[in-house]
Formats: sequence, C-alpha cells, structure tokens
Amino acid sequence: DQVAEGRLGPSTVVLDHTSGFEGLLLVDDDLLGVIGHSNFGSIRATTCVYKGKWIYEVLISSQGLMQIGWCTLSCRFNQEEGVGDTPDSYAYDGNRVRKWNVTTTNYGKSWAAGDIVSCLIDLDEGTIAFCLNGISLGTAFDNITRGAGMAYFPAISLSFKESVAFNFGSRPLRYPLAAGRGGLKGKEPVLRPSLEPCVSLGLSLQEGKLVEKDTSVWQLQGEPTVLITLAHIFNYFAPLMCKVYLVEDVLMTFLLSILERGGAVEAHPLIQQLLDLMWLLMEEYEVHECLKQLLMSLLRAYRFSPIIPDLGLQIHYLRLTIAVLKHEKSRKYLLSNVLFDVLRSVVFFYIKSPLRVEEAGLQELIPTTWWPNRFTKEGKESKEVKEESAEERLRRRAYERGCQRLKKRIEVVEGLQVQILKLLLNNKDRGGGEASRYIFLNKFRKFLQENASNRGNLTVLCPPEYMVCFLHRLIAALRFFWDGHKAKTPATLSSEEAYIPPQLFYNGKVDYFDLQRLGGLLSHLKKTLKDDLAAKANVLIDPAELQAVTMDDLDEDEESAMSAAQRPSAALAIGGALARPGWLSSPTLGRANRFLSTAAVSLMNPRRPLGTLEKIKVRTLTVEQRTEEDIEGSHGNEGLLLGRPPEEPEQPITENSLLEVLDGIVMMYNLSVHQQLGKMVGVSDDVNEYAMALKDTEEKISRCPKRVSISGLPASSSDSSSIHEKREKMQDIYWLLRVCIRTIEHGDRTGSLFAFMPEFYLSVAMNSYSALKNYFSPVNSMEELPGYEETLMRLAAILAKHFADSRIVGTDIRDSLMQALASYVCYPHSLRAVERIPEEQRISMMKNLLAPYEQRPWAQTNWILVRLWRGCGFGYRYTRLPHLLKTKPEDASLPSLQKPCPSTLLQRHMADLLRSDRDLAPSFLNSVLNQLNWAFSEFIGMIQEIQQAAERLERNFVDSRQLKVCATCFDLSVSLLRVLEMTVTLAPEIFLDWNRPSSELLLRRLAQLLNQVLNRVTAERNLFDRVVNLRLPGLESVDHYPILVAVTGILVRLLHGPAHAERATAVLLADPCFQLRSIQYLLGHAEPSALAAAPPTTEKRHFSLHTYTDYISTEELAKVDKMLSHLSEESKQAAATTLPTSEEDLCPICYAHPISAIFRPCSHKSCKACINQHLMNNKDCFFCKATITGVDDFTKPSSS
Repeated sequence: DQVAEGRLGPSTVVLDHTSGFEGLLLVDDDLLGVIGHSNFGSIRATTCVYKGKWIYEVLISSQGLMQIGWCTLSCRFNQEEGVGDTPDSYAYDGNRVRKWNVTTTNYGKSWAAGDIVSCLIDLDEGTIAFCLNGISLGTAFDNITRGAGMAYFPAISLSFKESVAFNFGSRPLRYPLAAGRGGLKGKEPVLRPSLEPCVSLGLSLQEGKLVEKDTSVWQLQGEPTVLITLAHIFNYFAPLMCKVYLVEDVLMTFLLSILERGGAVEAHPLIQQLLDLMWLLMEEYEVHECLKQLLMSLLRAYRFSPIIPDLGLQIHYLRLTIAVLKHEKSRKYLLSNVLFDVLRSVVFFYIKSPLRVEEAGLQELIPTTWWPNRFTKEGKESKEVKEESAEERLRRRAYERGCQRLKKRIEVVEGLQVQILKLLLNNKDRGGGEASRYIFLNKFRKFLQENASNRGNLTVLCPPEYMVCFLHRLIAALRFFWDGHKAKTPATLSSEEAYIPPQLFYNGKVDYFDLQRLGGLLSHLKKTLKDDLAAKANVLIDPAELQAVTMDDLDEDEESAMSAAQRPSAALAIGGALARPGWLSSPTLGRANRFLSTAAVSLMNPRRPLGTLEKIKVRTLTVEQRTEEDIEGSHGNEGLLLGRPPEEPEQPITENSLLEVLDGIVMMYNLSVHQQLGKMVGVSDDVNEYAMALKDTEEKISRCPKRVSISGLPASSSDSSSIHEKREKMQDIYWLLRVCIRTIEHGDRTGSLFAFMPEFYLSVAMNSYSALKNYFSPVNSMEELPGYEETLMRLAAILAKHFADSRIVGTDIRDSLMQALASYVCYPHSLRAVERIPEEQRISMMKNLLAPYEQRPWAQTNWILVRLWRGCGFGYRYTRLPHLLKTKPEDASLPSLQKPCPSTLLQRHMADLLRSDRDLAPSFLNSVLNQLNWAFSEFIGMIQEIQQAAERLERNFVDSRQLKVCATCFDLSVSLLRVLEMTVTLAPEIFLDWNRPSSELLLRRLAQLLNQVLNRVTAERNLFDRVVNLRLPGLESVDHYPILVAVTGILVRLLHGPAHAERATAVLLADPCFQLRSIQYLLGHAEPSALAAAPPTTEKRHFSLHTYTDYISTEELAKVDKMLSHLSEESKQAAATTLPTSEEDLCPICYAHPISAIFRPCSHKSCKACINQHLMNNKDCFFCKATITGVDDFTKPSSS
C-alpha cells in the first residue's frame, strides 16, 4: 500500500492511552480528544512515521499553555518537561508564541480557542513546519535527526484544564495541503475518489426519477424498478456510510448542497425522502451509526466553524440539523440515543462570540464605538448631563445601526435554534411509539440531574454560557406551545399567568433528585407530614417506601462520607461509568471515558463506587420509564397533577408536560444561569471603566499642544454589543421571576405542605430580581417592565412573610431571604413596595424583626432595623463616613452605600409593638444590650492585640482576617447603638416609665453600657486613639465619629424633652463609670491636666462634634451643649449632697452603690442593680446558692 509506506503502527491512528502518556489526563472515548488534568501532562499517538511527508491537525479548544508537535520513543517526559523540552522532540506553543526544542525562540502567531493547528513533517528534507488555520507559519525546525531507529510520533503536552482534539485523517482535514502529504489515517483518503462518483450517480439517478413525478407526493411505494435499483446501490453504499470520514466529507457536503439552493427547509423534501430510503434500505445498526456520525459532524462544524459577520456558516449547519430532525423516525432515534447521551447537543443553542474582531468582520459592521456614559452604575441618569456633541451623536447613531444589523443576524440564528426545540417538543408525532416531547422530557430531566448532582465536578457540568442560551431558547419554545394550547382550549391559563402547581412537589411524579426542600430532606418530610398528605391531598405514603427511603438515606450518608475522601481521583478514574466527564471542553463533543493517570493505576478498578452507580441507575429508571399517560394523565388519572390540595383552583393550567419543562427551566436558572449573568455584567463594568478611562485620556490629550493619535478601545467596546443583554432576554428573566412568585404564593396557601417545595424556587425568585436590578444594561430599566410595581410588592410580601417562616428549616435559604429583605429596604422604590403590602403582614414582619436576638442570626435583622432608621438619627444622614469621602468605594451599587431612605410607617409599627406588648420590649432590648456588650468587648480585646503587634520592634503583619473581624465588631456595635437610639426615640417610656416592671433595670443597663463605651473611646491618648491613627487597611470604618454620634443620640433623647428625664439623669450620674470629661470630649473640651502636660509646640487636633457641620445640624449641636451644661450642674449638686459611705454600707458585689436590696429567704444583701442583673440569668443567691424567692427594699436603720 503506497500510503502506508513510511509509517509504523495501527492503520487507525489514536492517542496511546495504554503506555504513551505521562501525568493525569482525561481522554475521550474516540481516543482523539484530550483534557489535561495535572500540571503538565503529555501523551503521544499510537503510530509513528520514519520517511515521507506527513500531516495531522489539532483543534484548539482552549487557548492556554500547550506544546504540540512530534517526539521519538526515547523521549522521557515529566510534570515539568514536555514535548519540545527534550532532545528529539519538537513543539509549537501558540500561547507564548514560541517554538521549543530544548531551547526556545519566538515563532508563529498566537492561537485562540477554535483555531486549527496543522503539524507538518518532511522526513525526506528533515524539516518540521506548522500552519495556523491553513496559513503557513514557516519552517520551524530543519535538519532534524533522521536515520536508523528514528521515527516520530505526533505528541502534545498540556497544562491543567486545557483541551484539544486531534484529527489524524479519520475525518477530512480542515486545511488539506499540497498533494503528496498523507494524513496519518492512511486508507480512507484513497477510497474517496472511487466513492464520490458512486454517491453522485446513485443520488442523481434517484433525483432524476423522482423529479419527473411530483416530489411532494412521492411515497416509498414508488416504482419497483426505482426501488430495486436503489436497493442495489444502497447495498454497496450502506457499509461506507458508517465511516466518519465519508459521512463528513461526502454525505454532509451533499446534504448541505441541497439546502444551498435557498428557500425554507420545507422546500427541500429530498432530504426527508433520502432519510426514508436509508431507514428502508439500510440495516438498522447502519442507519443508527450514520445518523450519529452525521449529527456529530454537524455539531462539530457548528461549534468550531469561524464566525463571519452574517453568521452564514452557523445558519447553514442549523438548517441541515432542522432538516434531519424534521424526519420523525430519525428524530426519535436521535433523541432517545444520541442528542443527550452521546452529544453535547446544548451546544446547538449557543452562539459563540468571536475571539478576533477582524476575522468576524465586526469592524466593518460596527465601524465606531460608543458607550452610554450619561448613566451612573445604578442605571439612573447622572446629575451632570453633558450636552451630546454633534460628533458623539454621529458616533452613537452609527454604533446603534451596526448593533441593529448584528442583532438581526443573531435573531435569525436564535429563530432556527428555537425551531429545533419546537421539533423536540412536538407531542403530536405518535407514529411508531412515544411522542418526541416525552422522550425529550425524560432526557432533559436526566441532563438536569447530571448538572445538579455534580456541582463539584466541573468536567461533567454543562458550561454556564451554554446554559444561558439554552434557557432563553427553551423559554421561547415553551411559551409558543403554552399559548398555542391556550388558543385551542380557552379555559386554560396563558403563559403570562404560568405557575407550577404545588402538588408537583409532593406527589412523586417529578424527580427532584436529592435537592433540598424548604422543610428539609424529602424522606423526613414524608415521615412527619404523611397525615397532612393523606388528609389534604389524598396522597398515601406506602410504609414500605418509608422504610426503603430511610435505609437508602443511611446508605447515602455512609457513601458520601466515603466518597468525599476519594472523590477527585476515584470519580475520574471510572470516568466512562460516570455521567459524561469532559463537558468543559471535551473537544470532540463525545463522552470522555478514560481517565489516564501514571500515578494512580490502582484506582482504575475501584470497588465501592461502582456499586453506587448501579443503585443510582435503578433510582433514575423511574424517569426513563414514564409514559405519556403518566405525565399528561387520562380519564380519571391526573398524571403529574395527582393530589390537588383543596386550596388549589380546579381550573386547568396547561398541558402537564409543559409544566415539567417550566419546572426544569427554573431549576436551570438556579444551577448556573444566574452566576453567568453576574460574570457578564462584570465584563460590561470593565468595558465601562475602559470607556471612561479612554474618554478621560482623549480629553487630556486634546488639551496638549501637540496632537497624539490613540486607538484604544475599538475591540472591547464594539464587542460590548454582545454583552448588552437585549430587552427580550430581560423580559425572559422577568417572566421567570413572576412564575416563581405565583408558584410560591400557591404553595404558601397549602399550609404545612409548603415545606415540600424545593428551595431553588425561593432562590430563583430572589436571584432573578437581583439580576433584573443589577445585571442588565443601564439603558434597559426595570421600571419599564409591565406590572413592575405589583411584582415588586408581591416579592416584598414573600420576603416579609417567609424570612421567619417556621416551615423553612434550611439555614442557607433563611439567610438568603434575610439578606434579600435587607437589600430590599435599602432602595427607595423597593422600600415603598414593602410599605404597600397588607398591614397585618407588615406588623407581623416587624414583630419577627423584634424577636430576641439569641438563638438566631441577628446581625441581618439588626441591619434591617438600622436601615429603617437611617436618616432620622442624630448625625445619621450620611451615606459614607466623613473620613472616607476622599477614598473611592469599590462598588457604589452596594446596598450599604445607598442614600438614607427611612420608613416612618414601619417605625410607627415598631413603636406600637414595643408599647403594646409588655413582654416583647424587655426581651428584645435585653438581647440588644447583651449583644452590644459582647460586640464592644470583642472589639476592645482585638484592638489591644493589634496595638501590641504594632508596638513590637520586629517587622510584623496583623492577619487581615483579624482586622476584618475587628472592623465587623465595631460596625455591629455602632448599628446596635443605633437600634437603641431608635427605640429610645420611638418609645422612650420603655426606659423611663417605671410603672413598667423592667424599665429601671433596662435604663441602668443602658447607662452602664453607654458610660463604658464613652470611657473607652474618649480617654486621651488611649488605645482607641492609637489604633485609629494607625489607619490600617481593613479598619477604615473604625473612627470616632460613627460611635460617638450614636451614643450622643441616645443621651440627648434620654435627657431632653420627654417626661421623667430627671430619672435618666439620676441613673446616669449614679453609675460608677460616669465621667463628665467623656461628655466634654464630645465638644472638644480637653482635660486641663492633658493640656498642661502637653508641650506647647504640638498642636494635636481634638475631636469635636462642631467640626462636622455638614453632618450635624445646629439644633442638634445646641442640644448637646445644653446636655453638657445640665450634666455639669447636676453632677456638682450630686457631689455636694452625697455623704461619704462607709465600706460596710456598700454593695459587696460592685462596691459602687449603697446596699438597697435584701433577698428572701437567705437575707443576704446587695444593691438593686446587681441583683436585678443577676436574676435575669440565674435564680441562685450570690453567696449561699439558695434559690431566691423574692427581693425586698432595704434601708439601713438610722443609728440613734
């Protein structure tokens, strides 16, 4: 054989997965695709060449660090050295744009994902060269070693997660070069000349015969002569059609040429007739293989064909895919066995963005760049709207025209993708078995399961950018069928009113895998709520099933503990048995099923995990076995809607199968779409910053005397058109938000059965709102969406009701609800939505917020209360702290950086609750005081450590985490003080009306804490001062202002205005920690002793509220002055009237107050403050541990 001369090895060339590799690698099951799974893994092919001219191609799937080329059998590689790093190995590296043969020099051009590298070797001349996308990069090496024993293998070294696919000639080369260069495959290129006439002859004969009769009415029962002739042709032709090379080179090209004649896909019945003939005249296994190879070739071509401006190639391949899927028998075979099982068919719904602007022709399409710089980050018009110049207007219009043209082309592709999904969701094609939609449903559920159950294993997951496109196309197809059904049966709901009925979550008809429910694990819910299920929904749980579930759970617990230890290695080692490793890139788009590891050969036959997989299979069979009747239901059988609760209306919603598709869409959004939208807005923000910087630079240059031309941002700005999510995409997410809101509302009405709802419904409701608010271009504002105000209010009602819902047990989802509510009250429009919810819900929400802080995550609720108060407190109208104004915030859209928007309505509810509920106020306030005591003590302890570290002579670093925790404790102290200020202002009688049993104790505790805070923060040259002056990164928020104005606010409210202020004064002065100089410090009155001690040269600036006139009004300052003079006067009088007390009369616990209480029955004594505080947590006497039954007032008898 002429072609085979000059090579050694098997005729079909693949990667050597038995002995020719080093490191960890994942290899596809066709042994042509490879993914790096270690630092620098290497692998070579099974065949080598020793004379002649040879070529092979490599498709680059990721553009990272790789060295591709040739090596000999004697080359030894390791984790640091790969192809090109040893003698007799030669490589090209387009990541660093170099060539390697022990030493390295610059060579070639940089590559990008989707490029084809051709590797050429000429063993007659002794040269090696490379081409990139068919363009020669020149000779890389000459005079390579030849002679006896020298033969070269194709080889590659690649780093972690990089991936490529080889073509040694088993498929047509994308860039075949001059004659005389053989692909390594050897045989099939020779077959091609003899086959092509046969194919064209066979097909033209058929075409000739059929065109004479009307092709549209042609049936398989055609003329016997034609069929017999065709049968003979197919007899020779069929075995060849199973070969990849011929399917791609001949069959696909021929089918594409039919569609090239233009017109709709329907206008070319020839493809349908050809598929009919194939099913009639070929063996079944041959048709299966041929269709599988055809779809694989189509998908490969769609994914890797270059982007040209009109997306013509992509449109071409999608049209052929539609033509093939229009054939019912082929469609069902492909759906059942290929589309989700062998292929990554989701790739068909992805539109890749070009990596090189020039190649994609974007510069011709969008000749100028423009950016909407009149918008701030929140999407609101910025204050200083500059007049648009004539030049800017022209640029903007040209940019918008270009984007419009691009959008039209993308819409054509999207339309074709939706058409594919409409074919897969067809439920009328019941000829020969089940309708396509029900096969699709089962496969789609399995696809979701793979992505939900393998969150940690990236190689299995569908990349999120594909998921985003799939989600939008699936929503379009679903709404088409939903509204189509509504048109036929007007009694059903339209897609605008879509929701998922609650029975889907508990009747077991839809598999939610092991996803968390609101009430915990499904097995636990089935046990605890089985009576409710029977009574409300008429769903009976089989006791045997309960038993099985519990045993399974035990099994799973053991397994998860076991597999956690060996997951990374074992899971990959059994690659093929697991669901589809290698998504991330498996370059050939087939399943990756071999895990190669030089280090872990023993892992190739793990014992336990295989058992697990078998068990999973048995479980998921239920999905595979469901029929149309199980889903849609029939006479007397409600299918998916079995077990309708009494609260649910009887009106039919839509076809049951569409409900399951909708449920899958919501799950998809939760799995990865939301994170991807966040990444996309990150790119958009970067472009925004570049655009601003470029504009800035241009303005500076225009002021320079000499003009300098710059061309900075054409590429990234013009690319931003693809980043700007379109209005339609925004409407899809908005529709999804409304679906979730309706679903949660319907589920909530079912009472205890609400616990069965999967957590992801609440997550998607919160995340989709956040995406609409933050992730879409500022040009598309959420306010313009239909029904926006009502949607906002319904979501507010959900958050307000469920953040403290006892039916929801997961801590993560409860935290998310709390954070969502906290963010909601930061923005005026969403805060108004909270104020619009029904009054009883508002009061219930406030009551939940005022529950005692113990035994629950209280920081978020405290933050919500602070936000409702911010803007009303003393000196509390700031958005950012005074000393931070000069620094730029990292992200101005953070909830904490929004302008104050207090809610007087919710404040009023809070005041009413605290006044009316005698038990609520003391329990809430005691918990706030406890937390303040803890937070401030922690803060002081930490700054002591920081100060000690800073004073050491050796160079040392304070742990950044410690600084962060320290700043958090400070922020918590300030926010707790603000909540106390809010309470004192709204309901002062809680502290000052001593007819209430707990008022005196609360006031004493408050005075004690305020004095401690003041003393710590205001002492001259103290610890707090020194740490603030260090200005450490991470402690930016720690400053005198926030904490001192919060304390001042409480003191001013206590000592001014309300009745009983003299009580507050007496309690404050009676506290042993009270120091008048702390109050003087607030107004910048320094201590005389400190002034005397300080040398006259140092002018130290003292803190004073008077310096913050932008933040504190003159009325507020006047109140502080008045308070200071009042306290000075009162403390003088108190000092004059106080008689010296002997030590025996002082409380033996605190030695600060005189004895004023005697305990029953043991008659021990202390002051009232000490015993009241002690009795909050403990009923035993301080001294004798007897249980105290009562406390009486004690007055010392006067000595006669």
